[in-house]
Amino acid sequence: MTLLKSWVDSANNADTDFPLNNLPYGVFSVTDGDARCGVAIGDMILDMYAAEEQGVIDLTDEPLFDVPFWNELMEQGPAVWAALRARLTDLLAENATERGLVEPLLVPMADATLHMPLVVSEFTDFYAGRHHATNVGTMFRGAENALPPNWLHIPIGYNGRASSVVVSGTDVRRPWGQLKSPDHDKPAFLPCRRFDLELELGAIVGMASDGPISVDEADAAIFGYVLLNDWSARDIQAWEYQPLGPFQAKATATSVSPWIVTKAALEPFRTNTPEREFELLDHLKDTRPMLYDIDLSVTLAPAGKKASTIAETNYNQMYYSAAQQLAHHSTSGCPMNVGDLLGSGTISGPTKPERGSLLELSWGGKEPLTLDTGDTRTFLEDGDTLTLAGHAAGTGYRIGFGTCTGTILPALSDPYAR
Repeated sequence: MTLLKSWVDSANNADTDFPLNNLPYGVFSVTDGDARCGVAIGDMILDMYAAEEQGVIDLTDEPLFDVPFWNELMEQGPAVWAALRARLTDLLAENATERGLVEPLLVPMADATLHMPLVVSEFTDFYAGRHHATNVGTMFRGAENALPPNWLHIPIGYNGRASSVVVSGTDVRRPWGQLKSPDHDKPAFLPCRRFDLELELGAIVGMASDGPISVDEADAAIFGYVLLNDWSARDIQAWEYQPLGPFQAKATATSVSPWIVTKAALEPFRTNTPEREFELLDHLKDTRPMLYDIDLSVTLAPAGKKASTIAETNYNQMYYSAAQQLAHHSTSGCPMNVGDLLGSGTISGPTKPERGSLLELSWGGKEPLTLDTGDTRTFLEDGDTLTLAGHAAGTGYRIGFGTCTGTILPALSDPYAR
């Protein structure tokens, strides 16, 4: 597919994340106004509340955009999702006949504050990138035991905290926790010393289910995707994770990008999962290309200094797709809700520059990473700003996610002070 031309000139720039081919969904506000749903087009945002109120958008008998989140639309299902996308494309296309109605409803993106685009019902994070799992397993168990026996058969995950999912731009405070490290012989309650990022993609569930669903049904239920940074306290995790896995180490914050890129916008970029070492059981088998060709990057900027690119990889490196993760999640009869968020797990490639966490890039702190500024990092320091970015590249256009950023604040001097 090539670029779809829009009468919004900035949407026709080959470098914009938000051409007419994309039309991602977010929530914005201006000055002291209320937060409301919006659609990104070039460097503008279409005010969906105003569009619906004025009858430009009229999809159902009840309003969908009188609330500052996209869950109401998700609940309508794929037919309404498709109808909205078709209507938006007609309204914003180069030769649109209703331009006069739509143009007053556009807001400059530069004037907008972006908010969480959805109400997150539940959050599950997976561990579904083979290179990441192999790297981490090698560090802690040796190369011969890097992957646990089940890893090549099921997408491994854990239930996280929806309450700590935050939108891009939200500062993240270094957590306190119980640590056990070589410089003290018993646990101590201290600020995290090995705080880390994880480069991930988050899949948003748009249709509820109550019982097992197939991979194809799971794929149909996914509404869209966001960039996701699952902040991780590695020293807290190392002490707590046996025998039941991550807990407080993953509960500080999970940052997501403010724009939901719909599955429909990503369809031209489908690609296959890697070749399987073991054939998956029937309920998890690939039925068609299940991943997407999405270039991803991470930059790190120390306080007051320029940013350095520390990782570049691609979502096509995942071993399990979001649809397979969702299908597996449902096998026990676990109900899935509209607004559930599924983290892909850290996305890393086969080479060092493609590693999506500092744990891997510094090999557990043994190989400090040198930034363009001359600073070195093993793990994150106070004042560091992390920025995730991603896009799928078409012919003369790109389907972008914008950015997902967060800055590390120092730990509280006394976490129990009131």
